[in-house]
Amino acid sequence: MEKQDSVVLCGASSYEQKYYFNQQFKALPDHIKKELQVMCVLFTEDIGGVLTLEFAPDGTLEFRVQADDNDYLFDEIGSELKIRRYQREKRELLESLELYYRVIFLGEEVRESDEKEEI
Repeated sequence: MEKQDSVVLCGASSYEQKYYFNQQFKALPDHIKKELQVMCVLFTEDIGGVLTLEFAPDGTLEFRVQADDNDYLFDEIGSELKIRRYQREKRELLESLELYYRVIFLGEEVRESDEKEEI
């Protein structure tokens, strides 16, 4: 069986000062696309390097950070702290994106446990 690669949702580079959004996800609402862009661009402006948000083969959304070896301005500790902060503050958005990916791209059925019920 072939190893399935991760699928990039979006990313930004401090080196090229560019933002990338995968057009496979163009059906996402505009406000979600804008929020992802702001997250990625602010991350690379504050920390440096390259940030990508990628779906692992199981549908988990992962933050991937890369930096050039000679990039002495890259903040490795700040990178980990900012990712944790995003995971905490944007938890609902990130979980919704994972559910969207699992249902639309992986063809999973939505189970009762996936639907959040407010009491």
